[in-house]
Amino acid sequence: MFACLDRTRTVAGPVWSRWLVPPAALAVHLSIGQAYAFSVFNKPLTQLLGGDAPAPGDWPMTATIWTFNLAFFCLGLAAAVFGPWVERSGPRKAMAAAACCFGGGFLVAALGVAWHSLPLLLLGYGALGGIGLGLGYIAPVSTLLKWFPDRPGMATGLAIMGFGGGAMVGSPLAMELMDAFRAPGVPGVWQTFVAMAAIYGALMAFGAVLVRVPPIGVVAEGARMAAPRAARPGPALAVNAQAAAANAAATTAATAFAAAAPPFGLTATEAIRTKAFWLVWIVLFANVTAGIGLLGQASPMMQDVFAASPHAAAGFVGLISLFNLVGRFVWSSASDRIGRKTTYALYLGLGMALYALLPATAAWGARGVFVLACCVLLSMYGGAFATVPAYLRDLFGTVQVGAIHGRLLTAWSLAAIAGPSAVTYVRERQLAAGVAPAAAYSLVLYALVALLAVGFAANALVPHRARSPVSAATAPAASANATSPTHTPPPHLLLVATWGLVLIPLGWGVSMTATKAMGLFAGG
Repeated sequence: MFACLDRTRTVAGPVWSRWLVPPAALAVHLSIGQAYAFSVFNKPLTQLLGGDAPAPGDWPMTATIWTFNLAFFCLGLAAAVFGPWVERSGPRKAMAAAACCFGGGFLVAALGVAWHSLPLLLLGYGALGGIGLGLGYIAPVSTLLKWFPDRPGMATGLAIMGFGGGAMVGSPLAMELMDAFRAPGVPGVWQTFVAMAAIYGALMAFGAVLVRVPPIGVVAEGARMAAPRAARPGPALAVNAQAAAANAAATTAATAFAAAAPPFGLTATEAIRTKAFWLVWIVLFANVTAGIGLLGQASPMMQDVFAASPHAAAGFVGLISLFNLVGRFVWSSASDRIGRKTTYALYLGLGMALYALLPATAAWGARGVFVLACCVLLSMYGGAFATVPAYLRDLFGTVQVGAIHGRLLTAWSLAAIAGPSAVTYVRERQLAAGVAPAAAYSLVLYALVALLAVGFAANALVPHRARSPVSAATAPAASANATSPTHTPPPHLLLVATWGLVLIPLGWGVSMTATKAMGLFAGG
């Protein structure tokens, strides 16, 4: 019954276009990216008994907020634990499991809301849904890297852009559904959870059906694949002119597929024993802690520092979320040209300068400068997520890059707690000490500068790996039976339909966010 999920059943044929794989990844990431919009349920969840206002027995927000925290903690944990299984089983089975967990999490959470059981809410969306987040987040990554060896940053940026854009779809969708199901004394939360389980389950199932893996020994047309590479005990690989020349000749063929070697590199177990892995872990932790701390307090920060209205502050959150989305594609694509290490040096170096600038904008009353700086910072926050899979691929190869990525995401789990908690705690302490609201964030922002400096130093210590192929003497030979089958491109209608299915809801979400962001400049 489940044989169609096996990896062997997802191997692409010669007529398959690699440009059909990003829509499959986007379908999954747009769905699980809804987790970023869970805050729209915070207030309704505190009014389940009271209807329009909290009543005795209703959950406090300090309890319901742990649904979000638990979901992202389980994301990192599941990615780390199930990463090797995802590599073995293939993307279709992993995406299907992610759809079951994420959709099932909504259904269990709906029961928790209907029965007013906080443990069921936490178990459903927090734990089960969080596992779905972790599986869905890493499932397409290694597949995209194998399909786009010539543009790994762009490929992963396309998918992970969907995770950043998921909130832009999930937030207005949730509001529309709750409005549709709302009745006197009934906020419509559990009904919305059931509807979202069906909608996101179907979208993720579409991604699972569409995804394909490239056959071992062949690469897609247009991919400037390096010659076969050997697994080495460390990330560094040697250079060989003869292999480079052979690779250049191979890429001139006008066929759809070219001979290549099986995936190369280190396993997840080998990678985490290297210094390079832990240096990249520190880099990601530093960047994410700073970015998520700013993102989590963006609305109150705008209101405290510039006395902005709640409406304008909401527009500010929408605007920086849009830059979070765009940065995931733009920065990761740029990394294909300037290199991953240079890109992270920009994230961290420019980030230090901008975080140090933010406190001064309050003294100047320069709201425009503050907004611009935050937009750039959040673009680099998103870019860091999208660039890191390609960084890992450069360092450790593609054998288990998904599993390695999963273990690296433990940095995200820790940062998701450390960043918002640090910003909130320091703000409260500063206000309690009598510091003016406009200056309450200065101390923690300077602390984030110091943290980024640690990340900058760690990135500088990450070893380079030669981008040229290894010596032909040590490289495994390509299969003697490798062929270049005739290419028949898929119908344009199929490409248009699959891309349209994911870009139309994303475009709707972006337009809704842009409309709300107008309030930031409309006298807020």
